[in-house]
Amino acid sequence: MFIFHAARGNILFMKNHEYYMKEALKEAVEAFENDEVPVGAIIVHKGEIIGRAHNQIKTLKDPTAHAEIIAITQAANFLQSERLINCAMYSTLEPCAMCAGAMVLSRIKNLIYAAKDPKTGAHDSVFKILNNKKLNYRIKVKKGILENEASYLMKKFFYGKRKSKA
Repeated sequence: MFIFHAARGNILFMKNHEYYMKEALKEAVEAFENDEVPVGAIIVHKGEIIGRAHNQIKTLKDPTAHAEIIAITQAANFLQSERLINCAMYSTLEPCAMCAGAMVLSRIKNLIYAAKDPKTGAHDSVFKILNNKKLNYRIKVKKGILENEASYLMKKFFYGKRKSKA
């Protein structure tokens, strides 16, 4: 997508949701290759990726080492703030309750995710944290960007796990 900036007389390249989700998918592939559940997340501020991560629960022996949590920490360090105002997170999977809670607390403005998580999803599937009217902050959510690619990676991972147990 190109936008002509009349005041400056130049063309600016604006990256779209698919571009950023492909970056998150690269992280998910890295998780897959490290035998982690293949979830990837990136955080974007003013068009720049300021946090990127993949699940590292087994690697770090840490149940909180979800892609979203690690990316939030990186972005907060980059901005030198606990508030990620005007940031967007791209995640390959609907966030769990822990990650959704962290997004609310960090004040991420937008979440764009690829695939639903019917077992632990905290936006649509199981819980409704990100837009809960009882909370003092709500996040704008867009879902389904590159859903087929993210779903395929998850299915391939868990198929391999089931096959190896048989």
